[in-house]
Amino acid sequence: MVGLTLLSSIWLATFLHLAEELWAMKLGLKLLQERAKTGSFWWPYISSLPETFNIPIFFPGEDIKNLQYAPLLYQVNKRCRFLLDFEQEVKCALENLKPNDHPFGGQAVDASSLGWAMSAVSSRAFRLYGKKLSGEINNDVPMMLPLIDMCNHSFKPNAIILQDQDDRDVTMLVKVVAETGIKQNDCLVLNYGCLNNDLFLLDYGFVIPSNPYDCIELKYDGALLDAASMAAGVSSPNFSAPSPWQKEILCQLKLDGEAPLLKVCLGGSELVEGRLLAALRVVLASDMETVQKLDLDKLKSISVEAPIGIANELAAFRTIIALCVIALGHFPTKIMEDESLLQKGVSDSTQLAIQFRIEKKSVIIDVMRDLTRRVKLLASKETATAQG
Repeated sequence: MVGLTLLSSIWLATFLHLAEELWAMKLGLKLLQERAKTGSFWWPYISSLPETFNIPIFFPGEDIKNLQYAPLLYQVNKRCRFLLDFEQEVKCALENLKPNDHPFGGQAVDASSLGWAMSAVSSRAFRLYGKKLSGEINNDVPMMLPLIDMCNHSFKPNAIILQDQDDRDVTMLVKVVAETGIKQNDCLVLNYGCLNNDLFLLDYGFVIPSNPYDCIELKYDGALLDAASMAAGVSSPNFSAPSPWQKEILCQLKLDGEAPLLKVCLGGSELVEGRLLAALRVVLASDMETVQKLDLDKLKSISVEAPIGIANELAAFRTIIALCVIALGHFPTKIMEDESLLQKGVSDSTQLAIQFRIEKKSVIIDVMRDLTRRVKLLASKETATAQG
C-alpha cells in the first residue's frame, strides 16, 4: 500500500506542473510499475511492446538538428528537459525507501525508462470515455488497449473503435468494428486523428506524405510582415505600426494587446489561418469605414473573395507568398538535396528527419501554388474590370 500511495503522490506531482502534451507520463508511470511487478496480469502485453522507439526524443543530436524546423525542435527539447527534470523528482521520491515499499520493485527509474514509458503510451493509447462527471459529461482519459493498438493509421479507415459501458456496472467493452467490407489479409486501419506531422512524428514515430492537416507555424511579427509586403511590391506597409483602428481589430484577433497569441499557421485545412488573413486584409486596407462594416468571420474566411476589394486581396495574397519564400529560405537544404540524401541510404532516424522536413517544405510550396493561382484569377478580374 505504501508503494501505491507513493506512486499516486508522484502522479500528483507530475500533474501539478505537467503540460497537456505530456499527459502520457501518468499512464507511463503505471506501465513502469506493471513492468516491474512480478506476475503482473499485463506482463504478456507489456513484454510485446518494442524495446526502443524511433521518435525524436531518442534521435541522435545530429538528427534532431536534421529536422530543420524550429517549432518541432522546441517540442523535442521541451520533452527531453521534462524527462531529465522528472527523473530527479522521481529519484528524490524513491530514495531511502525499503525494498517492500518501492513502487517499481526496486528498479531504477531514469530519464531513459521514463522516456520509454511515455513513448509506449503516446504511440499506443486511445482517448476514451472514463467516469461520468457532473451533468452526464464523460471524463476523457487515455487508455492502452492490447491488440487494438496493433491497428495502423489511415485518414480513410476501414474500422472504428466503439466503446460500450453499462451505467449499472463498471465493466467497459471496447471493440473494433469494420466500417467497410474487409478482405482476408487486409490490414485493419483506424484514424488516429486529424493531426499534423509534428504530432505524428513526436508521438508515433512516422510521417504522413501529403498530410492534408500538416501546416507550418509562424510568428506574427510586424517587421517580418513589413519585409514580406515590400518584397511583394506593396508600398509603405505598416504592420510594425498599425493605425489605432487597425490595432483595435488586431486585438480582437489576439494578435496585439495583452497576452496576444502570435502563433499563426499556413497550410492544413484552412490554407491560411483565418486570423493571419484577416490581419493582412485589415492592415493593408486604407478605408476604415469599409473594414469596420465587415464582421471578423468574413475577414478571416478565404472563401469570401476580396471583401475589401481586389487590390487589397492581391496585396494580402502576394504578401503571404513572399512570407512563404522567406520561410523556405530558413531551411538549410532544398527538397532536391533532401531527396538525394535519402537515395544514398541513411539511418532510420535520419530518414524520418529528412522526410519530415521535405513534407514541411512541400506544405509551403503547396500554399504558394494555391495562392499564385488565386492571384492570377484576381488579376484577370481586375484587368477585365479596368477594361470594362
